[in-house]
Amino acid sequence: MEHIDISIHTPFIKLEQLLKLAHLTDTGGFAKSLIQAGDVCVNGEVCTMRGKKIRNGDIVTVDRYEVQVEAPIEETT
Repeated sequence: MEHIDISIHTPFIKLEQLLKLAHLTDTGGFAKSLIQAGDVCVNGEVCTMRGKKIRNGDIVTVDRYEVQVEAPIEETT
């Protein structure tokens, strides 16, 4: 499995956007197709929500790629 680290500067990124940022898809349409087909896992579980918020430490798996996200931690008040 090929590991990819992605750093973002916001507390989260939507799953569909992450797939494009990591260069696993060329278009949002292809990302949507992969997600809706059940070909994407978030933290080991199939995720079919393209708007799923991916946060610091989450691991997204597609085919033979594993993407780990590094993001600022959201503060709760």
